[in-house]
Amino acid sequence: MQLFTFGINHQTAPLSVRERFAFSVEAMEPALHNLVEHGAAKEATILSTCNRTEVYCNTHEPAQAINWLAGYRQMEASEIEPYLYTLQREQAVKHAFRVASGLDSMVLGEPQILGQMKQAVRYAEQAGTLGFLLHKLFQRTFSVAKDVRTQTEIGANLISMAAAAVRLAERIFPSIAEQRVLFIGAGEMIELNAVHFAARKPMLITVANRTLERAQLLARRINGHAITLNELPEQLAQHDIIVTCTASPLPILGKGMVERALKARKHRPLFIVDLAVPRDVEEEVAELDDVFLYTVDDLSEVVRDGLDARQGAVKEADVIIDSGVADFVHWMESREAVPTILALRNHAERHRRHEVEKALRLLARGEETEKVLEALSNGLTNKFLHAPTHALNQVQGSEREAFLDVVHRIYNLHTPE
Repeated sequence: MQLFTFGINHQTAPLSVRERFAFSVEAMEPALHNLVEHGAAKEATILSTCNRTEVYCNTHEPAQAINWLAGYRQMEASEIEPYLYTLQREQAVKHAFRVASGLDSMVLGEPQILGQMKQAVRYAEQAGTLGFLLHKLFQRTFSVAKDVRTQTEIGANLISMAAAAVRLAERIFPSIAEQRVLFIGAGEMIELNAVHFAARKPMLITVANRTLERAQLLARRINGHAITLNELPEQLAQHDIIVTCTASPLPILGKGMVERALKARKHRPLFIVDLAVPRDVEEEVAELDDVFLYTVDDLSEVVRDGLDARQGAVKEADVIIDSGVADFVHWMESREAVPTILALRNHAERHRRHEVEKALRLLARGEETEKVLEALSNGLTNKFLHAPTHALNQVQGSEREAFLDVVHRIYNLHTPE
């Protein structure tokens, strides 16, 4: 078993790079199938969020798995190498534990990543690419993350991305209660933001989504109304605050659409938070006057508030994680011995059958039972001890002492003085 993890995240790659490697929900299963069928891995899971794209896999060819990701995104491996991190065995295990526990997040201790990792595992299960090793890894990962959450203060004084978006909006507008808010999308991130903004009781709340039914479900929860994405060009100018996070591979708000909205608003300021990866808002929109555009990376400064209070919990979390890593690595090492154990048992079984058959023939010929049993036991003893005895006689030099020590441990021997 060769556990291998590689990917990019908010610490190693800018948003412009991360969005090129993001996987939508619809793209996840085909990508997993392609990765395994390509021969780059025997089993695989892809974790794709706004802050990271990571591949967890069981492979004997790590370089081939990396080449798969580059090729799947129609890039050369050399193009992503400056942003890529690669982790094997215990490093991969520790990384998975830290990610699930929120220690590797842009918002230290944020809880959403655990749910996102569980969803990634469900996608792999549905695709049939979650094998024995990864199933065991994530089972242990979720257990360790739970221990970190319950036994440390890693989530204390937490400022979420949603709360950060509200704080930024309040820097632009004196009162959100006097503003009109538009949410584009209806996924988990939008729901979190919608709850935070709705608590400020804005003048108007609108939810725009590709499917009207899902937009209506969210709108009812926050006392808003729902529209489809097709209505955005006409509705955009009526809103002061826009929060968007969809799975669209292409921008939803282009520079032209926003320019027309600004003209209709007579250049009253427009506050936009784009939490999507790939981005929902064209990068050029940030160049427009009267537009305040923030991406997930721009929110990082705000979410650092309260960080000092959580840093102390990191050391406690690392103790829990290190213990979990040691246990899991021990399990992996024990599994690696299984083929040798099976081969040893098969070897012994062949000798046993041979001696039993020999003994049965002697009994059939009328030989005394006591003599046959004595011959059977001698035959088994000689065959089982032949290989280690022969090896002991052959080993030389510095290897001899180490080999003798192994034999003593295997047979629990005590050499007479």
